[in-house]
Amino acid sequence: MTEMMAILAAQRAASMAAMPEPLSVRKDRLKRAAAMIRDSATRFCDALSEDFGHRSREQSMITDIAGSIAPITHAIKHLDRWAKPERRAVQFPLGLLGAKAWVEYQPKGVVGVIAPWNFPVNLIMAPLAGIFAAGNRAIVKTSEYTPVTGALFEDLVWRYFASDELAFVRGGPEVGKAFASLPFDHLLFTGATGIGRHILHAAADNLVPVTLELGGKSPVVIGEGADIARATERVALGKMLNAGQICLAPDYMLVRDADEAAVVAGLTAAASAMYPTLLDNADYTSLVSDRHMARLNDWLDDARAKGARVEIVNPAGEDLSCANTRKMPLHIVRDATDDMIVMQEEIFGPVLPIRRYDDIDDAIGQINRRDRPLALYHFGSDADERRRLLDRTVSGGVSLDDVILHVSMEDLPFGGIGPSGMGAYHGADGFRTFSHARAVFRQGRFDVAKLAGLKPPYGATARKAAGRLIG
Repeated sequence: MTEMMAILAAQRAASMAAMPEPLSVRKDRLKRAAAMIRDSATRFCDALSEDFGHRSREQSMITDIAGSIAPITHAIKHLDRWAKPERRAVQFPLGLLGAKAWVEYQPKGVVGVIAPWNFPVNLIMAPLAGIFAAGNRAIVKTSEYTPVTGALFEDLVWRYFASDELAFVRGGPEVGKAFASLPFDHLLFTGATGIGRHILHAAADNLVPVTLELGGKSPVVIGEGADIARATERVALGKMLNAGQICLAPDYMLVRDADEAAVVAGLTAAASAMYPTLLDNADYTSLVSDRHMARLNDWLDDARAKGARVEIVNPAGEDLSCANTRKMPLHIVRDATDDMIVMQEEIFGPVLPIRRYDDIDDAIGQINRRDRPLALYHFGSDADERRRLLDRTVSGGVSLDDVILHVSMEDLPFGGIGPSGMGAYHGADGFRTFSHARAVFRQGRFDVAKLAGLKPPYGATARKAAGRLIG
């Protein structure tokens, strides 16, 4: 705790001394951040694979290396426009009398980042794009579940940044609790909803503004006129990427009774084509821990005991139970019911429940009786059905005719709502999240208070002014 407080104090002092933080310095930090990842891309991929037991190198290059550099590049390109003061309207007649109003975006100071384990490079660097663009310093607490990646960050950071610009700390739950209780100027947490509640409580004592990026049960609706072969291929791809360990992964599917058999067949065919084998397949990522795998198997046992039919997509018929690996095939859970744990908790793995619905209002009802999800996915060609689904549900974000990909659109805000999150970042929205929007009003040279009837002694002018305002 003492060490973290010292880093925070040094960063805050440096931030105050540097005010105003020039855009040239911010861009330089962004360039150094990109270089830190680009220069050691291979080392990061190796570290990620070691932490997971096995992680696809190509996947890591896309999701954690390229996925980290892209938002930084986007921020450098657009920073000049984001940082411009914004003119705001002045009420009549002050504008005619020379008054002006505008908003300036100031750095908040020092931002704390509590990073998750599932994308432990990208979910540090993508927020840093907005944090640095806004002119802040940052302290990052890496996940204890990816210690090799965390150690690599600590080994590299000093070569690119002074400790009063960017610092990393490691540790378990006690360190995380202490970190969340520090008096940051802003705190970002990415992780599970349950832990997010504790983070919010810890930050509240210091009135630290918090952005929570959580998760939830993101549904997929296979709607009227959907191309089922295309839809199931995209769902299978999204569900099996990183072995389903994605906060935006399709969590369950809603299908019409007439489409269920085709949907199951499509998922099976797509998963088999992408991953014809599992054990020695370098493209398929392992589950992060034995505990994580045991949890998923327990939930599958619970589903079977309550009447579910579980179909395992294991194209080569491999015996995974005897292998020293945490590679888990896609499990399709049919006849899923609300009393099953897989329909109550975020799954975060290659387990995909399927539920049936009668019409779009039934599907909307099934979605709305659960917590608001981080994402919503719809496949179909009926524009009225799609519009009704969008209008009658609330989610963090939406991908139409695909899954997950809205997160890669740098100009869209990324964030949840309610139990799936609080606040958003990415692109201009990230710049504003990590900036203080400072209101500035400049009065004209006229005695406006007298003209408006605000200056005592009050009389007819004041009464007329109040009457005009009341209407």
